[in-house]
Amino acid sequence: MTGLLTRWRTAAVAAGAIRDEATTTAAGAELLQRWREPHRRYHDVRHLAAVLAVVDEAAGQAARPDLVRLAAWCHDAVYDPRAGGDANERASAELAAGLLTGLGIPAEAVHEVVRLVLLTAGHRAAPEDRDGTLLCDADLAILASPAAEYDRYAAAIRAEYAHVPDSSFRAGRAAVLRNLLALPALYHTPELARRGERPARDNLRRELAGLGVPD
Repeated sequence: MTGLLTRWRTAAVAAGAIRDEATTTAAGAELLQRWREPHRRYHDVRHLAAVLAVVDEAAGQAARPDLVRLAAWCHDAVYDPRAGGDANERASAELAAGLLTGLGIPAEAVHEVVRLVLLTAGHRAAPEDRDGTLLCDADLAILASPAAEYDRYAAAIRAEYAHVPDSSFRAGRAAVLRNLLALPALYHTPELARRGERPARDNLRRELAGLGVPD
């Protein structure tokens, strides 16, 4: 946890945070507490760390990588599997706005982080949006995992929605998978696009077929 908080402070200061170290650290600790909520099975600290790792790896592709890092910290900070539509993304964006403003980060940077967080609702960043595509690519990087790892991810998603009857979950999950497959490209970051586009689509099609939901 200490390492993650150090990375949080570094990104916040680079983005313009002017509050003291203790206040900045407390804001990061609040986010980590949210990421550690017991109902999370996939959208947890491991997911946060994985997204940050992809952002760090491809930071040279971003216009303002530290704002992408802050958006990664905030993008699933609110996660209620019972919420509908883009409610979680909107709530996470609202949380980000208050938290970052409280650290003294300039309004322009806060607005950009909010914009990036909201993009994760549909992962439809414009190809020329370097920061938006990097965050969306990082958020979807799990889709290109080896089959066994992907299956663990899919099982974790099902566990987060354990309250949903099986038939309803299958229909809803099928809609999510079809929306992802309908994207012109899942990835825009060059390296991830090169190595990940085909295995990600293979995984999505395989999971979709296993759901047994007709078109």
